[in-house]
Amino acid sequence: MESPLKICVITNNPLVVSGLPKQYLVDYADITYRQILVKVRDLVYAGYRLYTHPLSGSVKPNETPYKSVVVSRKPEKMEVAEAAIISASIETFDKFRPGKRELTAQIQKDFQLVDYALLCGALGLDAAAGLSIIANQKL
Repeated sequence: MESPLKICVITNNPLVVSGLPKQYLVDYADITYRQILVKVRDLVYAGYRLYTHPLSGSVKPNETPYKSVVVSRKPEKMEVAEAAIISASIETFDKFRPGKRELTAQIQKDFQLVDYALLCGALGLDAAAGLSIIANQKL
């Protein structure tokens, strides 16, 4: 993975904002999973590099409302293969449209944790260490 100074995390997961070390640029928005994918697609089309797969992990898009994707901080040139990946990811998401169900606060926290752990794995970070820092800040 690139240096934290060269990447940006696009996310709708509030746990990512508080859990990642401060040297990471986090672009947080309170938007849907699909809107995250569209935002990433627009960045990839503008030449930003795609560093993590938009459908990483074994959680289906219709199961979780949270998604974090790593892209470059600066545009270069559009990579056709990366544009194809993000476009196919949106198509896959649309096949797995979310059902109508209520997500309790605890279930939302669980999905935030799954997304956060997947992101930390991709970045080579210790997710548990980040969580302990968050817990200590709340004391």
